[in-house]
Amino acid sequence: MRIIGIDPGLNKCGWGIIEQRGSALKHVANGVIKTPSKDILSARLLNIDTELTKVLDLHAPQSAAIEETFVNKSPASSLKLGAARGAAMVSAARYGLEVHEYGANLVKKSIVGAGHADKNQMMMMIKTLLPGVQVDSEDAADALAIAICHANHASTNAFVTGKM
Repeated sequence: MRIIGIDPGLNKCGWGIIEQRGSALKHVANGVIKTPSKDILSARLLNIDTELTKVLDLHAPQSAAIEETFVNKSPASSLKLGAARGAAMVSAARYGLEVHEYGANLVKKSIVGAGHADKNQMMMMIKTLLPGVQVDSEDAADALAIAICHANHASTNAFVTGKM
């Protein structure tokens, strides 16, 4: 199964694609969609949608996972993050994917074993779980972590429900 993980953001929206075969994981691709801060909100959201649709068309994932929204100190920032997250979810849904949501602490716990792991610990484990992976951005690394988290939870859920 091919999985896309999405780390939503208005300035930088990270994406990462992995392939899962049984318990084995393989890195496929990763990147970041950047939107110009000078553009109006609607243009930035369209940019996220357009670029993510290109990624979906190119890599053809069968499943999608996205980080849940967390509340920032600034309500305006939270609203913008929510809008970017919505644009990413719509892209995946339009592509026909069910979008699964995971909280940041669950993602960290799934990758490192601790819900409050730091960026260095996360990067080390991503490189361990996806040998040879090259990641140039924290946003793309976070997206890969979300995809790995989904792979782990989707396997467990399939086993429990008998839908393997």
